[in-house]
Amino acid sequence: MIPAHVHPGPAAAPGLFGLVTVAGALLVTVLYQLAAARLRRRGDAWPRWRGASFTAGGAGVAWAAVGPLPGGPFTAHMVQHLITGMAAPLLLVLARPLTLALRALPPGPTRRGLPALAHSRAAGLLVFPPLAALLDVGGLWLLYRTGLFAATRHEPWLHAAVHTHVLAAGLLFTFAVSRLDPVRRRWSLALRGTTLLAAGAAHAVLAKTLYAAGPPGTAFTAADLHTGAQVMYYGGDLAEAALAVVVAASWYAATGRAWARERRTADTGPVPLPVTGAPAGR
Repeated sequence: MIPAHVHPGPAAAPGLFGLVTVAGALLVTVLYQLAAARLRRRGDAWPRWRGASFTAGGAGVAWAAVGPLPGGPFTAHMVQHLITGMAAPLLLVLARPLTLALRALPPGPTRRGLPALAHSRAAGLLVFPPLAALLDVGGLWLLYRTGLFAATRHEPWLHAAVHTHVLAAGLLFTFAVSRLDPVRRRWSLALRGTTLLAAGAAHAVLAKTLYAAGPPGTAFTAADLHTGAQVMYYGGDLAEAALAVVVAASWYAATGRAWARERRTADTGPVPLPVTGAPAGR
């Protein structure tokens, strides 16, 4: 059994992985802001709230890696999980980084390669919502209901790999369900909504099992275990509700644009054919 922390606590010095995470979050945030500034300098519009959202997401990833987290060991870990796997991915995806890159990059191989990658078969498979949900929530079941969680305490590289997977899977799931950036195939609202509901249910059930029994091979106090499970349960509900609002808002906006186009077409009517040739004689 392991009663120790599973992440850097307030009194612990950040490890190598934590420092790399902070440096990476800072780098991508700076690159995002530079790209947004490039658009504005040439006169293109790019909402500043998107930059603020991306910055908040990057700051969340960095804080979860090295910052002081509240509660006991398990509770603090769950706060880290919610930030890294749910809150930060939503903030980052809301900023539409792929769209920004496509608009800001100068002509060249990188700009030509991004659309090809986004519309590739591999990308289309990865953003298939049920598969993205399986990689995200299924990975959490594997982490907490097997000995993997306990093993991360003894193997720093494994802890780093799990932390990276949680972030990557959270980004992929949020990206696939929200459908804000251009990808190979745009899945229907029904499929994305059903996937979100199913993933939320699986996440809630996992939290309830953790309330009853901690991950195998660990020994947390009952109070810490219950508080951490509640953080996972209620925090997950809040994050999933926020994602549902994003999905509904994007669908409403897209439907409104489609209706506006239909109304304009109906108002203008068919375009008359040009009259050719000489007028008929009297």
